[in-house]
Amino acid sequence: MFIQRCINCATEFDLDERIYVCSHCGDLLDIERVEPLAEGPDELRAIWSDRLKSSDAHDRSGVWRFREFLPFASDVQVVSLGEGNTPLYDAPRSAEYCGLTSLKLKHQGNNPTGSFKDTGMTVAVTQALSLRMHLVACASTGNTAASLAAYAARARMACAILVPEGQVSDAKLAQALDYGAKVLEIEGNFDVCMRVIKELAEQSSLYLVNSINSFRIEGQKTVAFELAEQLGWQSPDHLVVPGGNLGNSSAFGKGLREMLEHGLTRKQTRISVIQAEGAAPFARFYDSGQFVVEKQPHTLATAIKIGAPVSWKKASRAVNETGGCVITVSEQEIADAKATIGRDGIGCEPASATTVAGIRKLVIDGFIKKDERVVAVLTGHLLKDTDYVIKYHSQTLTTPDHKLIRGTFGNAITRVAARPCAIESALKNL
Repeated sequence: MFIQRCINCATEFDLDERIYVCSHCGDLLDIERVEPLAEGPDELRAIWSDRLKSSDAHDRSGVWRFREFLPFASDVQVVSLGEGNTPLYDAPRSAEYCGLTSLKLKHQGNNPTGSFKDTGMTVAVTQALSLRMHLVACASTGNTAASLAAYAARARMACAILVPEGQVSDAKLAQALDYGAKVLEIEGNFDVCMRVIKELAEQSSLYLVNSINSFRIEGQKTVAFELAEQLGWQSPDHLVVPGGNLGNSSAFGKGLREMLEHGLTRKQTRISVIQAEGAAPFARFYDSGQFVVEKQPHTLATAIKIGAPVSWKKASRAVNETGGCVITVSEQEIADAKATIGRDGIGCEPASATTVAGIRKLVIDGFIKKDERVVAVLTGHLLKDTDYVIKYHSQTLTTPDHKLIRGTFGNAITRVAARPCAIESALKNL
């Protein structure tokens, strides 16, 4: 049995209440188990391992395979696209770039719609269906839009999406449009969209699925379970994530906490959050001790271009509980880290590369030791923002304030005549 509980005043709410924040104090909600789990750690590991051999759709999902930790009855109608089961890559070039002996990249861009949002969306839309909702909605910088649109289509539900005008890549908009969502462009940034959609959710019958929704966090926390399993249930020393709306760091913190509580792991993993310099309200909170909304966030890593992250208190809890840290990286550092990840044959969208850029700084500062076990989370697929890639490699990428970003590892296209000798000459120094 599970309940929703306020993280501040501990007021409890039933799971079937359509509520996003505490009605008493206005703070965020957690979903918590209120009765003991029947299975022990060894039994749970065996159950989850056996499900990998199953052809059942629930067992094939990298989220629903861990359903003992999800707040649903066994007969729930699950909305799934086979999310999760994302690879954990060795990244030797990225490790060398960071000054580490080794580095692993957990690539959430390999989800059905190309981002980590799918792991939370399958649970949020399943809850919407359970509540018999007819309209699901979100504010988005692009990835949430694509994910919600796909899962709403799967559930045959109406879907509305608010995006900041002119600030979302065409690749992400194309996904949302193709999946049938109603996309509304709003004048202003993501935070304006978020404020408006929250007001609508309070006044109407739409179901809001941004990370303020505690069911989203429940789905995303399973990434921590999957990662632990991939590592043979041996916890890494550091888990490094990008910081935007801070749902991921909140979810991973919850997943790590629950695994420790139930004996699935025995060692605490430090969670560190990396933000872009121009969109860093969470990092500034760690420097000053006071959280202040950033009214005009700016970064080319649009997935984390957020000045008022709704999950900052949960993320702060995760960082503090695990002994992690929060830092910022520059646009140049993000761009070069992204190119380095690409040289490992992996690739990611710009926001994901903040992790490798941040790890490099944390190794230099001594917070991460050379031989420690480090995992960086990549949140989105390379093809989410191809315009950024082409501009970087052609030396035409500029910051939001129009300063040139040097393509340190640039790989420009070469124009060559259609003659064998010309081609041979062009390839001579390959």
